[in-house]
Amino acid sequence: MTKSVKLVENKDFDHKQVLNLYHLNGWSSANKPDLLLKALINSDSLVLAYIDKELVGLGNAISDGFLVVYYPHLLVHPEYKGLGIGRKIMERIQEKYQTFHQQMLIADKNSTGFYKKCGFEKAGKTQSMWIYSGSEH
Repeated sequence: MTKSVKLVENKDFDHKQVLNLYHLNGWSSANKPDLLLKALINSDSLVLAYIDKELVGLGNAISDGFLVVYYPHLLVHPEYKGLGIGRKIMERIQEKYQTFHQQMLIADKNSTGFYKKCGFEKAGKTQSMWIYSGSEH
């Protein structure tokens, strides 16, 4: 029996569930919980995915509100990967920004296939660049 996924756009979330999701996915931002939670709360958009009351995924967006949107985080609980949850989150969050001039993200090589299915493509001859104090997510 397949349980249904409920998507919620709400910044009033259970902090422990969110941090657990980041830990389960091995994201280093989980080691900076206060900053991570503030970042999510201050995102332009935040979509949470639940099965019953369990948080099974989330995605967020940062935007200037008119032309450009950046999708920094998309996570799915490891036990629920491959069920279309990430796709549902991306579709929901992209609805808001579908008319924007640029929708951007940085994808690691393990997730480029997924993002291509969501309509993203390599940005011409551009090169990703960043200043980052870490070696992983």
